[in-house]
Amino acid sequence: MGPVHSHDTISPTVPAEAAACGTTPSLGVEEEFLLVAPGTGRPVPMADAVRSLALEEDGLASEEGEVQAEFLQVQLEIATPVCSGLDEVAGQLLRLRHLLGDAAERAGCCLAACGAATVSGNDRMEVTPESRYLSMRDDAGQLANEQLINGMHVHVGVPDRETRVDLLNRLRPWLVLITALAANSPLWHGRDTGFASWRSLVFGRWPVTGVPPLFRDAEDYDARVAGLVDRGLIADQRQVYWLARLSDRHPTVEVRAADVQLRVDDAVMIAGLVRALAMTLLEDESARRASEVCPPEVLAAGAWRAARHGVTGDLLDPWSGRERRAHDVLADMVAYLRPALGRAGDAREIVPHLERLMDEGNGAERQRRTLQERGLTGLNEFIVSQTSALTG
Repeated sequence: MGPVHSHDTISPTVPAEAAACGTTPSLGVEEEFLLVAPGTGRPVPMADAVRSLALEEDGLASEEGEVQAEFLQVQLEIATPVCSGLDEVAGQLLRLRHLLGDAAERAGCCLAACGAATVSGNDRMEVTPESRYLSMRDDAGQLANEQLINGMHVHVGVPDRETRVDLLNRLRPWLVLITALAANSPLWHGRDTGFASWRSLVFGRWPVTGVPPLFRDAEDYDARVAGLVDRGLIADQRQVYWLARLSDRHPTVEVRAADVQLRVDDAVMIAGLVRALAMTLLEDESARRASEVCPPEVLAAGAWRAARHGVTGDLLDPWSGRERRAHDVLADMVAYLRPALGRAGDAREIVPHLERLMDEGNGAERQRRTLQERGLTGLNEFIVSQTSALTG
């Protein structure tokens, strides 16, 4: 990492007056899953059948758009309603995971919450037959066949568009930490990749990915996204795949840095941390300067290393722009977010779970341990069993 001068170092302390003000934003979560063959974990193109069975069971899920098709026919996505508390997020995720899991079982396959397929699919994957997806396949070539990856997207409600762009700017150095904590994709084609989040590497091959740039304001954001589309570099603004972006459908900032999580409680922890970050960063004026401390190349390298090591090595410190021991960075993060976590009523749930994660490891580390103990078949069974579990 390049040197960062001491006068650029940002103190991880929120002013007391800032911590006492503000509101608790709404939350929404989207999760992507693979459909796999029992035992082998091989992706199977059964999305239409599983989605139809799920919507027969729960017609409201269709009306609310809670179960959605994805790019490949081996994937499905769920989207929670707008939630106010983490207990509501947990309940909705558990309900929707069970709905899809039961439908998958009736269709003869399994639902798997892994950030990347543990084993490969066919040489040519079936794309969902929608014009947008078919066009993406034609444009992406081999990349379309290797899109066997699943993410988790956290939407934080921010009504004012200018404030959304301001929050997007302030989040930039923190996306590295979310990537590390939420890493859950160590395998690819049946082998350990050495990365905690292989999904991050695969997804990073699309044209507009990684940590978003700094924006002057909402007008600048809109103009730069429109410029990509107008120049024909991407098909539409939904192909802006930064680790965080403004939603094109909702008044939210959408954080996209996380792999899909093994368990519901893992997903709830990530959602709670993202909301606490949003609350804290918008109240802390030093956060604007902290976002400018790290040049784009430092953030890009930090994100790569977070995908490589997860929380087992060093992490880019959001305040100093230097790497430090992951446990120390995360401990400082908890201290920084405690006022917001307390105000949202989330501290009692989030802090112990984060401490447990630091002891037991994130999803990637748990997958690796299971692979060593039970082999690839045992790992695939473990992933399926965890997908519909609230806790481990």
